[in-house]
Amino acid sequence: MNCPRHQTKSAILILTCFVPTFAWAQIDPYPRNLIQFGYNQALEGHFPFAGYFYYYHNEPDFLRTNVTLRLALAPTYLDSDFGFVGGLGPNTDFSIGLAGGAFADNYYEIRDGTYYSDESFNGYGAGASANIYHLFNPASRIPLYFVLRGGVHYSTYADTDSTAPNFQLPNNHATFAVRTGLRWGGAEPVLFPALAMELSVWYEGQYRTDSGDYGFNDDRQLNSESQLFWFEGLVAYTLPKSQQNFSVRVSAGSSINADRFSAYRLGGFLPLGSEFPLTLPGYAYQEISASQFALLNARYILPLDKERRWNVGVGASTAVVDYLPGEGQPGNWLNGVGTGILYRSPSDRWNILVGYGYGINAVRSSGRGANSISVLVQWNLGRKPGQNFNILPPFHMRGFQSLFGR
Repeated sequence: MNCPRHQTKSAILILTCFVPTFAWAQIDPYPRNLIQFGYNQALEGHFPFAGYFYYYHNEPDFLRTNVTLRLALAPTYLDSDFGFVGGLGPNTDFSIGLAGGAFADNYYEIRDGTYYSDESFNGYGAGASANIYHLFNPASRIPLYFVLRGGVHYSTYADTDSTAPNFQLPNNHATFAVRTGLRWGGAEPVLFPALAMELSVWYEGQYRTDSGDYGFNDDRQLNSESQLFWFEGLVAYTLPKSQQNFSVRVSAGSSINADRFSAYRLGGFLPLGSEFPLTLPGYAYQEISASQFALLNARYILPLDKERRWNVGVGASTAVVDYLPGEGQPGNWLNGVGTGILYRSPSDRWNILVGYGYGINAVRSSGRGANSISVLVQWNLGRKPGQNFNILPPFHMRGFQSLFGR
């Protein structure tokens, strides 16, 4: 392993192995300077450390009035995007993205409630993308975008300290991906948006070079192509007088020829861990690998004082899944509940959540049921975010997990 956990935990906790990556569904028109931290740990079993830490910067009018710079910076990874507003016409934007660094392509084998470190490995990669965003309704408050994205990403793999000597790694390979979709609305890249709405449908095709068998005696496959189809629906609203906040998110997805690298991964509570977070409180982060799924998340936040500084939150999730072949476990219906205390600073610059989750159907060595804790921090270095319909960026947290994973 190239990031030696046992030697560097105390020395470089803040400096290494936090990895964000992005896919964007429109050019963000608002200046932002955010620091995000997230931690989610299962209390039973020996699962990899799950967390993120990154600085997110978005700067409209960068160098020129129609150019926007988006930058995500983590200690081992950099993701950037240059957006050209109106670059292909009055209502059609264009952007070019570059990204690369260490540990974003790590893979952790989790099946039947158990983490297999001897079947897990590190991954490194870099890539580029081109993106087109066409706005159908420029006069509307809620934007409807057509998105077309094409990109290439090259991945290389290496053993960790725990990878079995007789476990053959997948071939280093390039992945060519095409994503297209329709997105109506969205949510700001903040922990708990005060107001948000989204309906979206998506397709992504992934095509890989150097596919083939790997693992123990070639017992698993890196497919040459995978097709993904999914739907997302979100509503978040804050009552004007009481400032109580609630949200409901519904998502569902299917796939053709999915493998371990393209399957839907459900579990844990890291809401800024993905553009489409598949959260299940109480479960380990991404412990469920599914070829098809339907997921419902609901959350309610109640202020405890007039200034809305202290809040209590409750949430519940339920999912029906078809497991990826070889990754199954008894039962296709999964449920989780959670609660937490949220603190907001007077200027709303700081948001800190300490939470607890219980996975009702999670499989563990002691039977069904599992516990987890989470800590989420958001620090807004710029002005207070506006209540506008924008989109939520996804983040791969493999690097942070590499430093602390067992």
